[in-house]
Amino acid sequence: MQRIAATLLIFLGFFAVMPLKAAEPARVEPVTVETTSGRYTFQAEIADTPELRERGLMFRHRLPEDRGMLFDRGSVREATMWMKNTYIPLDMIFIRRSGKVANVAENTVPFSETIISSDGPVAGVLEVTAGTAKRIGLKPGDTVLHAMFDAPD
Repeated sequence: MQRIAATLLIFLGFFAVMPLKAAEPARVEPVTVETTSGRYTFQAEIADTPELRERGLMFRHRLPEDRGMLFDRGSVREATMWMKNTYIPLDMIFIRRSGKVANVAENTVPFSETIISSDGPVAGVLEVTAGTAKRIGLKPGDTVLHAMFDAPD
């Protein structure tokens, strides 16, 4: 019995000193939204890997008004999102390859597993603090400026 306990302690000790894989950090880039009321720039984390897209803004308790997350979809297709494990309400801005806003889902519900759809093919999704779309007068047809949006629809 003592030999089993000693082996177990050595085994557990090995895993205790192994480094844990840290969450992949996202690079941050400016994203500008143009509406009829003006230009608004957000510092957005770029979710351009499967891991970053999967994690998104989950488990965060706060998102400043001038921050966001831009999901690079990798190709133009319908986007479906949800709020599972997301503590803060968000506005989701669905963006065509040209940078034109296709659709806006305002004030999404924290922790909801309801699917939120782009209602058509998009290249990216910008998530910002809930209420931002209303505050800046954002509507479909407005423009999002970032290097990933540069081709016609």
